[in-house]
Amino acid sequence: MEPEKIIFHFYPEDTPFRRLLIFHSIQVRDKALSFLDRCPGADPVLVSAGAMLHDIGIGKCHAPSIFCTGTEPYITHGIAGGAMLRAYGCEYKLDMEPYARICERHTGTGLTAREIREQGLPLPGVDFLPETIEEKMICFADKFFSKSGDGKEKNPGYIRHSLEKFGTDTLERWDSFCRLFL
Repeated sequence: MEPEKIIFHFYPEDTPFRRLLIFHSIQVRDKALSFLDRCPGADPVLVSAGAMLHDIGIGKCHAPSIFCTGTEPYITHGIAGGAMLRAYGCEYKLDMEPYARICERHTGTGLTAREIREQGLPLPGVDFLPETIEEKMICFADKFFSKSGDGKEKNPGYIRHSLEKFGTDTLERWDSFCRLFL
């Protein structure tokens, strides 16, 4: 698995967008890999490549502050990334399903169909919760880094406070990730 090759396939130009995507993905990859000692059954290749590909769909979204010039709402970047990776897998005869699932399940602490409905999010009304240990590791690691701002790692207390506005279910998932990985 060569995640950079896949990123370059979709984003062949060396642009500030692609550099930011790769920088953020490396941060998330390194953080996720730091949890491996707490998760002896996790697949390090899936964690590494999945973390590099988790945000591949952001280029389809409109977020000019992070160089994303697409047209879709940013909240849909996981679904977009999943679709992109499945199409890539079909084209190159690769099983990209585990990576597509990582894309779709890393937003927030995951999203339930109820949360999608109640918040009126432009997403299919199904659960997008991380299920495998690798999905959980990447979802959790992603919260430590923002693509906007100074790029520095955030502390767990700050992250938890920023998640409070999303309700108790989100906080319960965050707390369970903290117990699992920290």
